[in-house]
Amino acid sequence: MEGIFPLLMAAAFWIATHNGFAGTDIRTRLVGKIGENGFRIVYAITSIIAIMMLARAWEGAVAMPLWTAPAWLRLILALIMLPAFLFFVAGFIRNPTAVGGEGLAGQQIRGIQRITRHPMLWSFALWALVHVLGNGDLASLIFFGTFAVSAFLGMPSIDRKLAARSPEAAAKLRAETSILPFGAIMAGRNRLVLAEIGWLAPLLAVIGWAAVLHLHARFFGVPALLPF
Repeated sequence: MEGIFPLLMAAAFWIATHNGFAGTDIRTRLVGKIGENGFRIVYAITSIIAIMMLARAWEGAVAMPLWTAPAWLRLILALIMLPAFLFFVAGFIRNPTAVGGEGLAGQQIRGIQRITRHPMLWSFALWALVHVLGNGDLASLIFFGTFAVSAFLGMPSIDRKLAARSPEAAAKLRAETSILPFGAIMAGRNRLVLAEIGWLAPLLAVIGWAAVLHLHARFFGVPALLPF
């Protein structure tokens, strides 16, 4: 259990930073005092400190094995990382919710937003869950689980901020999209249009996924796949 307590404290600090004051009325009060740009600077500095604390604590924690991921499971996890890359790239290219909703008004819901209105957070959530299951130790469960919890808590938090900033646009977004991938499509509130996603995002996602899969052992010390 050596190093687990500092890791828990760093994890709590990360969640408090990202899902505490950043996703509550505390943010509004801080913006009122120091302005939007001032808040973003403070938030960026705090985020850097939080991720450094979390990474350092994870490195210092002794790995306590909880389970061993077999080769077949690691293959499935590697395949799950492909849609995670797609969510990340497509969300980066076009995701109005990522900038706080300022760009929502008047924009048509299309592309990756038809699948989920939070593609970027889903990419982080999938990445985190894949590594929780693949690593199978207590330190990794806390470290990567922190990012998964933060991502899942961030989705309704962003929805609330969008509703406060642009109620009509946010209501339209909720009516025609879903947090759960493909939820709105399966409910008949939207439809899948692959042409709107285009070819660039899938191409970059496949390239990034293949590169990380190939270089995982070199950069992170552990192969992504194990021999059967």
